[in-house]
Amino acid sequence: MNNADYLEQPADIDQLDEKILKLITRNARIPFLEVARECGVSGAAIHQRVQRLLNIGVITGSEFIVDPQKLGYNTCAYMGIYLEKAKFHKQVVAAMSKIPEIVECHYTTGQYAIFIKIQTKTNKHLKKLIDEELQEIEGIARTETYMSLEMNFKRQVPIK
Repeated sequence: MNNADYLEQPADIDQLDEKILKLITRNARIPFLEVARECGVSGAAIHQRVQRLLNIGVITGSEFIVDPQKLGYNTCAYMGIYLEKAKFHKQVVAAMSKIPEIVECHYTTGQYAIFIKIQTKTNKHLKKLIDEELQEIEGIARTETYMSLEMNFKRQVPIK
């Protein structure tokens, strides 16, 4: 296997696919008939295109986004995690996947082995999670925590 085998190639999408993606990423609940009108094709064509985009993995699903603050999760923090040894990666990730307040987990290069996003109700809740759960996971050497003061924007990759 050569290095190219490890690289995922971009999906082969055309201008119609791009237009469909722009419309449905702006509003995942937009009716296919409205997408069809905007694109100047039939509803069946839109359905087939979206199904193809799902099948090739360009679209991985649709979801409702919950605002954490509306549910009382007012503290957002990011944490860089140093591992004792790289071999602990899988077991640390498995342990962290059981902590519902950890909403993102990335295996990274650079200073940290793992970088996570945590949503907690309060700073005290975050401290308790760090002290009683994260620091108890075997394989974690140490952590560095960064508090988010405000999210200015969040978006998906541009569709060209």
